[in-house]
Amino acid sequence: MSRINEIKACLRLMKEAECATLATVDSDCRPKIRTVFNLRRATQFPALAEMFEDQDLSLMIYVTTNTSSHKVSEIRTNSAVSIHYCIPATFKGITLCGDMEEVTDTTLKQSLWQDGWEMYYPEGPDDPDYTVLRLLPDSAFGWLAGRPFHLVIGDEA
Repeated sequence: MSRINEIKACLRLMKEAECATLATVDSDCRPKIRTVFNLRRATQFPALAEMFEDQDLSLMIYVTTNTSSHKVSEIRTNSAVSIHYCIPATFKGITLCGDMEEVTDTTLKQSLWQDGWEMYYPEGPDDPDYTVLRLLPDSAFGWLAGRPFHLVIGDEA
């Protein structure tokens, strides 16, 4: 499978996976893994599908979370993360790795906002406890099309 086809296969899996799991490193250098919304899942977040179309080949990921969460403090201390998408029934899975950053652009935060998130962030998209994180992965690996793969993102296609 060519590099571009591997990226396209990753994108298909990211769009279909029900959720994602985010791994951070805590202050004791132990991995911490938790489930996060898969904002690329078009059936769950159709209003965001167009947003990702222009950024597809970068495999960029956004995660929304509470500013007060452990994951935010862990990322502020050590930005190295992994995020995993899988569809267990098909034995397909990908892990993307890199350094995660906090997004401060209020326009972007508002464009990611979804109805119903008031249950997490009562003050809406301007809630100080609403944080958006972004990962521009530098590598991806996993199992697609019946075989393992490894990509270094940013290489020439």
